[in-house]
Amino acid sequence: MSKSFNFSLQDALFIGFCATLLVALKSMLRLKLGISGHSMFLMTFFYLICYGVVGRVGSVSACGLQSGLVAMILSVGKGGPLILIKFALPAIAMDLSLILVAGLFTLRWRCVLVGLIGCFAWATKGWVEDLLVGMTMQVALVQFALSMLKGGMFTLLAALMVPPVLERLKSHDLLYKESAK
Repeated sequence: MSKSFNFSLQDALFIGFCATLLVALKSMLRLKLGISGHSMFLMTFFYLICYGVVGRVGSVSACGLQSGLVAMILSVGKGGPLILIKFALPAIAMDLSLILVAGLFTLRWRCVLVGLIGCFAWATKGWVEDLLVGMTMQVALVQFALSMLKGGMFTLLAALMVPPVLERLKSHDLLYKESAK
């Protein structure tokens, strides 16, 4: 288990690159689509690309924690220090689900399932926030369902984009894998 968290320098640099690019794109685009859940597109895409390239347990969590720290330091979005939870919670949920579904499905279905689990964690965070501000349970559950539906659409789009990108990187020999000893 300790070997899975032992990242090489290339892996750590790529995780940092994904985290920084995620926050930079999120802050630059600042899309006002009027649809909740569009932030799940970038999160799902970069977290799954990070796992696909690094290929180790813990890479998604590391990317999520770094993204949250960078967003907190740069004051991206609203929420102050709680922004760390917004980025880290879906990443940790995705990483835990990757442990469970490691070799069960094809890459495409694994990306979809793991992305939807991350979306569920993201929507659950919003549900808990709604309950903490005093919403009734019924209204909070409706908000949760809407967040899950809208975020799930963006998650599906991003998750379906990951396998072709990884295949493209592999076909151009850009994915580095250590040689077997």
